[in-house]
Amino acid sequence: MEKINAIITGIGGYVPDYVLNNEELSRMVDTNDEWIMTRVGIKERRILTEEGLGTSYMARKAAKQLLKKTGVDPDTIDAVIVSTSTADYAFPSTASIVIGKLGLKNAFAFDFWAACCGFLYSFDVATSMIQSGRYKRIIVIGADKMSSVVDYKDRSTCPLFGDGAAAVLVEGTTEQNIGAMDSYFRADGKGLPFLHLKAGGSVCPPSHFTVDHRLHYLYQEGRTVFRYAVTSMSDDCALIAERNNLNKDNIRFVVPHQANIRIIEAVAKRLELPMEQVMVNIEHFGNTSAATIPLAIWENEHLLKKGDNLIMTAFGAGFVHGASYYKWAYDGSDFVGK
Repeated sequence: MEKINAIITGIGGYVPDYVLNNEELSRMVDTNDEWIMTRVGIKERRILTEEGLGTSYMARKAAKQLLKKTGVDPDTIDAVIVSTSTADYAFPSTASIVIGKLGLKNAFAFDFWAACCGFLYSFDVATSMIQSGRYKRIIVIGADKMSSVVDYKDRSTCPLFGDGAAAVLVEGTTEQNIGAMDSYFRADGKGLPFLHLKAGGSVCPPSHFTVDHRLHYLYQEGRTVFRYAVTSMSDDCALIAERNNLNKDNIRFVVPHQANIRIIEAVAKRLELPMEQVMVNIEHFGNTSAATIPLAIWENEHLLKKGDNLIMTAFGAGFVHGASYYKWAYDGSDFVGK
């Protein structure tokens, strides 16, 4: 029996129409364009402003575009995995809502929580499911409505985040030397004090106190998170490159989590890559958490050719981190205009 590997056969994306730029943000909180651009490299971010719409809306829009582009029969989808930290509800899963809205009849669904590493981790799970031979087609979606947990009175965090979603179709292949090649993931558990959402979980349920004290917003100690992120993402990429004989001459793109332009530049420097070989969308999308990596690929799909070597890497709350090596499976230019 031929060995089955997992490949991405298409990608769809969605970002809200509303653009929150630095000029407007500076009228909401004590900040300015120079301060934000110098420290994190973000010029604007997309915000889902329509009342009553959550993460599932963006996830559905991305998946719908994906299905249209690929022409795949929705009834052949075996599973939908949504990676998010901003689920519509504590339960049911956001993925189940997406399935209902898309009218998928033969799929099961679950959410995957791994903060900003969520897409990488859930994609790795999906590849294992495909490689087992039990599943043929899985949609993996990274989606977050970060504006729902951002405190727009906190000048240190509110410039960082935006909303968005992107979805990939994962299928099996017996063709050799393409698809998911290697991954390295870790969680060290040191990150709780430095990056978290204080209230809303089982440790600190919602109450008048938690609302009055603004505990339902993201909390971050930026300097500590920055230091860990630079070290972890750089080391993880170097490890993946070394054990797969990858270097500046054969890596086509690095696709890093879009948290801070200085982190991205540090990763590129560690791999001795010019920034032209790094996918970057942080300037106009900000940090969309689990959506950053697939959104970056979605925007740059037309540049990818079959056989291109990609290293994807991320770091997030927990602390969770990792990197994966993926060999692209189709010419992205074939989807231009679809």
